[in-house]
Amino acid sequence: MYNIGVNKDLYIFECLINNLLDVVKEAGAWVPLFIMTSADNNKETREFFEAHNYFGYSSDNVWFFVQEQLPTVDTNGKLMLSGKGRIAMAPNGNGGWYASMAKTGMLKIVQNAHIEWLNVFAVDNVLQRIADPCFVGAVIESGKVSGAKVVAKADAEEKVGVLCLEDGRPSIVEYYEMTDEMLHSREADGTLSYNYGVILNYLFRVDKLNNTLSVKLPLHRAFKKLKYMTNEGEIITPTEPNAYKFETLALDMVKLQDDCLAYEVDRNKEFAPVKNKTGVDSVDTARELLKANGVEL
Repeated sequence: MYNIGVNKDLYIFECLINNLLDVVKEAGAWVPLFIMTSADNNKETREFFEAHNYFGYSSDNVWFFVQEQLPTVDTNGKLMLSGKGRIAMAPNGNGGWYASMAKTGMLKIVQNAHIEWLNVFAVDNVLQRIADPCFVGAVIESGKVSGAKVVAKADAEEKVGVLCLEDGRPSIVEYYEMTDEMLHSREADGTLSYNYGVILNYLFRVDKLNNTLSVKLPLHRAFKKLKYMTNEGEIITPTEPNAYKFETLALDMVKLQDDCLAYEVDRNKEFAPVKNKTGVDSVDTARELLKANGVEL
């Protein structure tokens, strides 16, 4: 809901819808859009879309669903309370999207509409190209069961997960898991051996995704600022990280696929994440990239 505009209102959701409308206009058909919310922001998100008339999108082709939650723990590993008699919970990470779709009835809509492929993408990238016909076509033409949009790394030290093969199967190695040797290893032509960073834009074949529903994805621990209730009944909103939440990650779903097409895109045209207030991958850098791509701010 963040307004990234300068001289006019332009919300992050609006940027994404505008990108998807490019495909709708080209194809002459609405693309079904499933929006995953959390228990905390579901009502607010729905009302935001309604108040802005879905930014010109067809409300009949938009479905909201709430992702599952997991308990949080303090630094001693003990459960926390969010209120009297209520255990503090947090969303279970972006890897929970398909299981949450199944539990909220979204897969019945997928089945009834005969949807064969699902394109899952991160909401924080304002240049994200969604249901990209070239990407979809390339994955189908390749005969592979999944695809991942990737960008060439800006430098060896860039903090981004890299698409690779592990024992012959697709995998994503996180930057903090890589040794210095891996980070700086180069091929004969001088390119980095681990060169292609994922931007969280994946395409999956639905029939193969169904096989993952019986698999328990690994949980990753994240140190976050989490509101809680003290033993005295006081609600504390911390200013520094104070507790751990547990997340599943979409990259672990890639590891469950038989194969995956690495589809390189131009980072200046498709990668403008808004993760920080200033500096790298910030509001400022995203605005510059939006302007460079002809978006009026």
